Amino acid sequence: MKVLLKTLLLPLLLSVALVTAGSARGDATSMAVTMPMAVTKPIEVRVVVVTMFEVGKDSGDQAGEFQLWHERQKLDQRFPFAHHHDLYFNPSTGVLGMVTGIGTAKSASAVMELGMDSRFDLSHAYWLVAGIAGFDPHDASIGSAAWAEYLVDADLAYEIDAREIPKGWSTGYFARGTKKPYDPAKPEPTGEMFQLNPKMTEWAYELTRNVELPDSPILQKRRALYTNFPNARKPPFVLKGDNLAGMTYWHGRLLNDWGNRWVKYWTNGKGNFVSSAMEDTGTYQSLIYLDRAGKVDKNRVMVLRTASNYTMPPPGVTAVADLLQDHDGYAGLDASVEAAYRVGSKVVNELSGHWDVYRDKTPAELPVTQKQE
Repeated sequence: MKVLLKTLLLPLLLSVALVTAGSARGDATSMAVTMPMAVTKPIEVRVVVVTMFEVGKDSGDQAGEFQLWHERQKLDQRFPFAHHHDLYFNPSTGVLGMVTGIGTAKSASAVMELGMDSRFDLSHAYWLVAGIAGFDPHDASIGSAAWAEYLVDADLAYEIDAREIPKGWSTGYFARGTKKPYDPAKPEPTGEMFQLNPKMTEWAYELTRNVELPDSPILQKRRALYTNFPNARKPPFVLKGDNLAGMTYWHGRLLNDWGNRWVKYWTNGKGNFVSSAMEDTGTYQSLIYLDRAGKVDKNRVMVLRTASNYTMPPPGVTAVADLLQDHDGYAGLDASVEAAYRVGSKVVNELSGHWDVYRDKTPAELPVTQKQE
């Protein structure tokens, strides 16, 4: 009994003595160190919705990528966040929403900061990137939604100005560690290309392929200009298609051709360029590092991009004229953020609403009979 009392009382007596000594010296730091600290259990997050920008306020005005998630998913619990934008959470559903800021550097650093945040348990969380993008008119129409399997980086490369390239080269842009454009003797990618869990991409696509997407006279007028582009003239639809991420906002037929070839080059012909954006390789790179640290599961990542504009002009319009027109406001902005929510929320609601099914095993790992209809 005496031994037990000593075991219990000695730490308490030592703490009191240190506090008293600190108080006598007027040493507030000493007092803070020795005061007992409340231990809070991290909040388990079921789904993280990753958006990149918001136009103005988080509610009640022109919607950017985050606003519809904030309003419709009732992400009302606010958590201060040192990065671009505070975090918002729904404790009933376990859905957490974030806004990273535009560009690879901001997306990578924001996701890394969240992944290391001790307030949250992200070990079982699914990650949904839901943002707008430019789409290749060869593949889809404005307002459409594409699930990516491959993320290809547009920035990691060598470049020589086109006015100085050797005769016979189609471009001055070529892979690091190679000697010419599209050199078959390329090194293994070290950030130039990432493949997401293909089974998760397929699951998300199959779950959402028949989601009805918004159409409007504005979209109809825009896509009617794309004569000889059958897919660009269709009403908005859901498809699978890969993402090219680069910090430079490019536009035009020649760069669109390059984008297609660059994606095929790095994916060994398996990928198909559909969406052009900025952030997704940075986001996924951070998630890979966090996976190695045991903080997240990179096999639970999905990337959804929706078409706010096309990546090249319609016939008869110059690249610069089309780009400057888009600069004044994307014809498909409202439709694309709505499409991102309609398609993405079907996945988010399925995962968060059946957490007993999906917490420990991904949809791809479950027997067919256990998957929700």
